[in-house]
Amino acid sequence: MPPDNEHLEIGSLIFEELDQIDLTGPFEVLSRISNSTYRIYGKTSAPVQDVKGLRITPDAALADAPQLDVLHVPGGIGQEALMEDEEVLGWVRRQAGGARIVFSVCTGALIFGGAGLLKGRRATTHWASLHLLPIFGAVPVNERVVLDGNWIFAAGVTAGIDGALRLAAQLRGEDEAKAIQLYMAYAPEPPFDAGTPESAPVEIVEGARQSLAAITAKREATARRVADRLGIRASAV
Repeated sequence: MPPDNEHLEIGSLIFEELDQIDLTGPFEVLSRISNSTYRIYGKTSAPVQDVKGLRITPDAALADAPQLDVLHVPGGIGQEALMEDEEVLGWVRRQAGGARIVFSVCTGALIFGGAGLLKGRRATTHWASLHLLPIFGAVPVNERVVLDGNWIFAAGVTAGIDGALRLAAQLRGEDEAKAIQLYMAYAPEPPFDAGTPESAPVEIVEGARQSLAAITAKREATARRVADRLGIRASAV
């Protein structure tokens, strides 16, 4: 844990067609970590649109980012294109190499896969893409938050809040993380027990899988192409 008087640089990557909660859920936590600066970085400083059309404006372009102490990468449909975007992947590699903590949410993990950074790591991602992690040499773990050294992986969408609170505790201690949680009134009581494939009704799960089939197939094709180019041997599951 760094000293409280040590200033931290925290940054999130954003891109077209991200899932905004992958960004804004953790933002609620990360932006409240004491003695830190939190900023959002895009390929340019132009606004991007999330998968449902919400416009989000970066604070700065990738090239203007300092070395970050915390690198946060969200997911979303737009993740698929970034797995072959060398400008973004190069930035991710450089930032991850110097960061204290690397934090992915949902299919943001696959961006790290495209950068060749998942080999041998225990990781998680959205349930519909969990089976893609071994393509990048990762060991998939079906848990809401997975820690692997200084890497934190959060599963689908809302799990980013849980992962961010774990991150805050690592950086500033549990008391500060608990205070942030209290401010957020984060005490979820979902009206239905349908938040995972294991708990949701079978017909709901099947409908969700069908609705995601096209993008999942596209992600798999891209993942295999990228892994082949990187010379990554798939991990055994």
